[in-house]
Amino acid sequence: MTIETAISETVINETPTTINGVDVDALQGVIDGVSEDASLAACQFRAKNDWITCGHNRSTIQGFYAGGGEDETRTTPFVLDNDEPPILAGSDKGANPVEYVLHALAGCVTTTLVYHAAVRGIEVRAVSSALEGDLDIRGLLGVSDEVRKGFHHVRVVVRVDADAPAEELRTLCKFSPVYDIVSNSLPVDLVVEKL
Repeated sequence: MTIETAISETVINETPTTINGVDVDALQGVIDGVSEDASLAACQFRAKNDWITCGHNRSTIQGFYAGGGEDETRTTPFVLDNDEPPILAGSDKGANPVEYVLHALAGCVTTTLVYHAAVRGIEVRAVSSALEGDLDIRGLLGVSDEVRKGFHHVRVVVRVDADAPAEELRTLCKFSPVYDIVSNSLPVDLVVEKL
C-alpha cells in the first residue's frame, strides 16, 4: 500500500472535512497508511549548500523521500540564504543558521499543533509564537572548550486561541520533530571530503 492509496481509501466524502485549513480526511489517510504499513513512515529530507563569500552561503531544498518513494511534486527548489550580521563579520544577506533553527522550531511546533488539533476536532483560531535562543560565541570562536558551541537555552512561548486546555495544546506541540531534534541529542555523521 502507498500513502496515496491509504488517502484515497480514507477519503470517502467528495467534500473533504477541513479543520484549521487541514484536509483531515487526507491526513487521516496518511495516519491509517502508516499504521498499517510502518515502512511508509520512513522519510528522508535533504538540503544542498554552496558557499558564496565570507559568511554568505546558499542552501537549495527540493527532493525528498516519503510515503514509500521519491517525491516528484517539487519542480522548483526552495532557496535559502544564510549569512551573519555585521557584528559577527558578515554582510547580513540572510538570517544566520541559528536563526533558521529558531524558524524551523517555530514552524514545526505550529504545524504540528495545528495538524494534531485538526485530527482531534479542535478548532484553532490563531497561533503565534516568540522564540529566543541563548548562545555564548566563545564556543563557536574556539575561545573556550568549556562553552557549548550551540544554544545553551531556548525559550518558546506559543500563544493559541482554541477551545482546549493549555496543557493539552502543549502536549500537541511536543509531537514536533524539530522540537525533538532541538531538545534531545542525536547522532550526526560529519564527513569532510577534499575537492
